[in-house]
Amino acid sequence: MNSSEPPALYEVREHVAIVTLNRPEAMNAVNSELSAAAGAALEKAADDPQVRVVVITGAGRAFCAGADLKEVAAGNNIYDPDHRDRDFAGIVRHWIPKPVIAAVNGFALGGGTEIVLAADLAVIDEHAALGLPEVTRGLIAAAGGVLRIHRQVPPKVASEIALTGRPISAARAYELGLVNAVAPAGTALTAALDLAATIAANAPIAVQQSKRVMHESAATATGWAEQDWALNRDATRIVMTSEDAREGPRAFAAKLAPQWAGR
Repeated sequence: MNSSEPPALYEVREHVAIVTLNRPEAMNAVNSELSAAAGAALEKAADDPQVRVVVITGAGRAFCAGADLKEVAAGNNIYDPDHRDRDFAGIVRHWIPKPVIAAVNGFALGGGTEIVLAADLAVIDEHAALGLPEVTRGLIAAAGGVLRIHRQVPPKVASEIALTGRPISAARAYELGLVNAVAPAGTALTAALDLAATIAANAPIAVQQSKRVMHESAATATGWAEQDWALNRDATRIVMTSEDAREGPRAFAAKLAPQWAGR
């Protein structure tokens, strides 16, 4: 990324806003600046009456590599300090009434997958993969991963994804219903924009109220309610105050195998 460029880009085509995570040199790993910029872009789209659908994608070869573990290892904040309520990347707890489509153009493990789980629809590049590898770093998928994965795939599959940390291919993600389509290499954004155009051609109020009713009529523990996140915060506090949570990012930054203490 050129130093003069913002960490998230925003543009509007017809009635579709495109939010591009823009730290390609870091595979769009999330730091506080990216969280602030992406959250502001999402809010701008929500407030613009001309925007009917939002597409989130990544610059370069990655969609989002998750949290910037070098920042985590250094003890730095990766959230927007002015909008901590929006949580990871300024996106995963940032509810907007308009449909959000994730255009997964490349690497999307960890926080990238959590952005996909927060989106209403998703299109994935045939060579990309999803997954929640946090447990392999002594961490927890606290950006909605463990709250939402079991609502979007069968329970035993959710357990496999969350507890093994192994990635799942684009084809498997489609098979499970985690994504709406698999796009040929390099065309995820184009496919997502085609899907967005179909939605944008419909009546905006009808679309927004349909989204609202689907979410509000779902069973409890939707991944959006405050009580869901209270449980999530408690589990996260236990994990993040452990020795293992310090060891995982430290080992990653040093390119070493982690030595777990189990406490």
